[in-house]
Amino acid sequence: MCAALADDTRWEILCRVGEQALSASELAERVPVTRQAIAHHLAVLAEAGLVESAREGRQLRYRALGWRLTRLAAQLDAVGRGWEHRLDRFRQIAEGRPER
Repeated sequence: MCAALADDTRWEILCRVGEQALSASELAERVPVTRQAIAHHLAVLAEAGLVESAREGRQLRYRALGWRLTRLAAQLDAVGRGWEHRLDRFRQIAEGRPER
């Protein structure tokens, strides 16, 4: 999932479909890449479980899956807290203070 977000264009696409459901053509008008590239990036985001599509008339519209992003944010927050704890312990050892 994180690999899918590592690309700046995919991140921009995800932000845009997080605001409103858009078709690939609408995205191609707003994101400076080809329509074919948009399709590729949408496929990567869909495979990662970050966007879904729904047919509206003749168009396929894409939207971000908020619950997946919320879960990812919680996981990243937990990783961040773990690193903060490790760095605090390292700082204590480096300063010669006993561990708590």
